[in-house]
Amino acid sequence: MKLEINQKPFYKQLTFFSIMRVAVYYNNKDVRIGERPIPQINDDEILIKVIASGICGTDVLEWYRIKKAPIVLGHEIAGIVEKAGKNVKNFKVGDRVTATHHVPCMKCHYCQNGHHTACETLHKTNFHPGGFSEYVKIPKINAELGTLKLPDNVSFDEGTFVEPLGTVVRAQRLANLKENQALLVIGSGVSGLMHIKHAKANGIKKIIAVDINEYRLDAAKRFGADFVINANDNVVSKLKQLNENRFADLVIVCTGALSAAKQALQCVDKGGTILFFAVPKPDESFEIPINDFWRNEVKIMTSYGAAPNDLKESLELIKNKKINLSDIITHKLKFEEIQKGFNLVAEAKESLKVIVEPNN
Repeated sequence: MKLEINQKPFYKQLTFFSIMRVAVYYNNKDVRIGERPIPQINDDEILIKVIASGICGTDVLEWYRIKKAPIVLGHEIAGIVEKAGKNVKNFKVGDRVTATHHVPCMKCHYCQNGHHTACETLHKTNFHPGGFSEYVKIPKINAELGTLKLPDNVSFDEGTFVEPLGTVVRAQRLANLKENQALLVIGSGVSGLMHIKHAKANGIKKIIAVDINEYRLDAAKRFGADFVINANDNVVSKLKQLNENRFADLVIVCTGALSAAKQALQCVDKGGTILFFAVPKPDESFEIPINDFWRNEVKIMTSYGAAPNDLKESLELIKNKKINLSDIITHKLKFEEIQKGFNLVAEAKESLKVIVEPNN
């Protein structure tokens, strides 16, 4: 009797043994597809089949990621509930959801005082093994505080934006940007473009974008920036020309380049605010003209991550079509193409949002 050999890929033959594919990060140029057991859940957890997973700019911060390698990254996910523990009340098998990896405890001193992203729990929580895998296990606290059902009119691709847009929502709320103020966004990658879109949706009348890349400056113009400035030009001089001889009321730094951080110090107006949404490497430093800032009431602040209410607001903005994020997506890749995705995001040339599909 002659046996026929199954020609399906090896990982497809292993479904019976509960094996899934994962993408393991070693460095930006070495992301390997491997195999791991599908996570087992307890009675309080859920298992999500990942349909779409976004590559975040922080995923290619090699100086930060490589010290934890090898690791399965990915935290911008959307998918379908594959399994739900018997104690889980809010989700059932088949629900379309998005989940966030970091969640606060909502009980500590920092949470009670509105500093949710300073919460120790937020910095320790995560889902397993990471969003660049076919399935992720969502722990109890993440299921309760960091998982949201996707409305029918929100696609899986749009669902990957709930977490990153939530960080933008939080940042602009903390900065208290007003309609009559001038906003300068330094760095027109995905986070910068989301800041532009959110500010535009909130009625901000003057938005100016800065970047070194003309492709991204063109995107900034399409997505709501009133003016754009190439970072190689005299940004300080051009800013004053565009803003009635004043600097910006709010400067949001959306790139970790040290030159951008220094540039922000020169571009903030009297009584203005600099918000560091991205920061330079830990071993890089720069001087702050504290005497000038003191005399002119200039504020320097930071914003990191998102809390549950920020995520809910983010999802509402997407659901109600107040902010369109689909047009930021430039590449959708099969899972085995994830190395190409990391290359695109790390090179930051002619790409914006890159999404991989782990189950495609």
